[in-house]
Amino acid sequence: MEQNLLESEPLPGIVQLTLNRPQARNALDMDLITTLSAAIARHSVRAATRVIVIRASGTAFCAGADLNAMRALGQGPLDLNIADAERLATLLLALRRSPKPTVAVVQGPAFGGGAGLVSACDVAIGAEAALFCFPEVRLGIVPAIVAPYVIAAMGLRQARRYFLSGETLGAERACALGLLHAVVPGAQLDDEALRIAGELATGGPEALANAKELFDAVAGRHPDETLGHALAARLATLRASAEAQEGLTARLARRTPGWMR
Repeated sequence: MEQNLLESEPLPGIVQLTLNRPQARNALDMDLITTLSAAIARHSVRAATRVIVIRASGTAFCAGADLNAMRALGQGPLDLNIADAERLATLLLALRRSPKPTVAVVQGPAFGGGAGLVSACDVAIGAEAALFCFPEVRLGIVPAIVAPYVIAAMGLRQARRYFLSGETLGAERACALGLLHAVVPGAQLDDEALRIAGELATGGPEALANAKELFDAVAGRHPDETLGHALAARLATLRASAEAQEGLTARLARRTPGWMR
């Protein structure tokens, strides 16, 4: 039986998780969500993993939820319907909360839940053929699970338009709105993904994990004395850590820090 998720390590510490349902445009069924969630959980606690790259085989990145499965779930017991929706919510939260930097590599269409996967990653790059769409309202539903991640990426004002219209965004427009960080020619996509992953891997593992926690700590908050004190304490604590002392000492000595050897 063909694996629905492929794992590889093209460079030490750079783990690629490849959605592998090309015949279904990598639609997110229960099995793929479960397998991908387990892989993210495993690599999030694996010391040797420095960066997690999410990519896909075939011409589409991810067509979103499996429509046949969604229709069947809507005709079945409510508790099973809710449990299935919660699986996707758990997957996206695992991506967002992973202490490892995550990179989405979008070679083609990323619709609905696929766009949610992209938005939940820390960095997203796309080929010129990348497309984004939130077609849910045209199916009689809404992009509920992906909404927090997409809105964080592109802003509420833009999300209102594209959630309500179901329009398709090209790669350049998606980049201008914040769904992608960069658009590159398709032939250069994999090389650029590994270059960015390599840049991310130069950071201290604990510092990267703390940086990801920092985003949630400051998001949506206005600077005030309370926040300032909390951030000062965070920085002071980290400066005293073994990793920070190693990083600062290595920079002063003009040598490579231990975590990069």
